[in-house]
Amino acid sequence: MRNRVTGCQAGRTMASQPTMERPTSIFDLDYSSWELRLKIIGLGFLFYSLFFLICHILSAILCTTYRTLPAREKVFWDLAATRALFGVQSTVAGLQALTEDGAVFADKVRGQTGWSWVNVLTAVGFFLFENVALHGSSVAFRSFDLPLAVHHAFALAGFAGTVVWHTVGHFLPMVTLLLEMSTPFTCISWMLLKAGWSRTLFWKANQWLMIHMFHCRMVLTYYMWWVSWRHWTELSIYVPLPQRLVFFTGLALLTLLINPIWTHKKTMQLLNPVDWNFSNKPAPENGPTEKAHAS
Repeated sequence: MRNRVTGCQAGRTMASQPTMERPTSIFDLDYSSWELRLKIIGLGFLFYSLFFLICHILSAILCTTYRTLPAREKVFWDLAATRALFGVQSTVAGLQALTEDGAVFADKVRGQTGWSWVNVLTAVGFFLFENVALHGSSVAFRSFDLPLAVHHAFALAGFAGTVVWHTVGHFLPMVTLLLEMSTPFTCISWMLLKAGWSRTLFWKANQWLMIHMFHCRMVLTYYMWWVSWRHWTELSIYVPLPQRLVFFTGLALLTLLINPIWTHKKTMQLLNPVDWNFSNKPAPENGPTEKAHAS
């Protein structure tokens, strides 16, 4: 009888203890763990590095234009494709932050979710890859693009700071990712330019969309200033000073210099197709509008 009572008590004790639920997806993991954060950053770096390599292999096999490019332009081609893929991911993340009625949008200073953590961590992995590729290319080809290096340094520092100060909200970082909306169009524009398709209707249509995306980028930076002004007191309390300095310095550079210069250059490129990345010579014309091609 005593054993039966003891067994019943043990059963009630076990039943009263809460059961540990296993996470059902990557969005349900515990992102307070440094080990987990570093793993996802590493996976992001590895994923985009592998995509860069796969792009090189497939382009070398399938694309005649790619095989004729100098080595430095081949690297730029592969980087453009990798940036385009990250741009798609970033656009989805940014639009979700702006349109989803959830924790990130509701609390623009401290709101976080599992999906926002995944995007922040993979962004760190991507920007780490970008900086390694940029500086590796600079050493290999004895060239250095200071504005691009500064842009990438601020991007890496800003998102790495969001990981270090892990209580910082993810709304502004997600909206910052939405600035990458132009990269898929930039990738298509440059690749078609090198292929000699700059006089085609498809290239011009893509160029129009790209210019529109750059104007959207400018509007988006104004929106970020407005959100920051509306929540200035909370940002001063909950966001550490080093993170605020990196964010607002980068945002000022984007607003006053980078976005206007890039928008102007892309608009001029529509009227005069030139590859400003490597030369100021007009783009070759061997696309489908050529008579030789048509014949």
